[in-house]
Amino acid sequence: MTGIPFQTTAWSDVEPTQHPGERGVATWRTRQFGEIRVRLVEYSAGYVADHWCEKGHVLLCLEGSLETELKDGRRITLHPGESYQVADGADAHRSSTVTGAKLFIVD
Repeated sequence: MTGIPFQTTAWSDVEPTQHPGERGVATWRTRQFGEIRVRLVEYSAGYVADHWCEKGHVLLCLEGSLETELKDGRRITLHPGESYQVADGADAHRSSTVTGAKLFIVD
């Protein structure tokens, strides 16, 4: 990472945007630092993504639980304090949650 001076983020001050899934909604609070996107994301209960994602992420589950399905059939469930890391184009994946989830994502 380059060209990012030290700064803090009060996430409650970042304007949320709504992103509907196949079911439910994802609420993103997003900061952009050059090519790096940092997000606090909340998935509603019953959320199911409407697409396969091939973008790389570092994702940390803060609250709830998140199920990630990989296109090869694997399923991973994250709970608070657990993360996954994946490179751009490495493993297509999509997310869902029964209970809802709050995530911190860097991509």
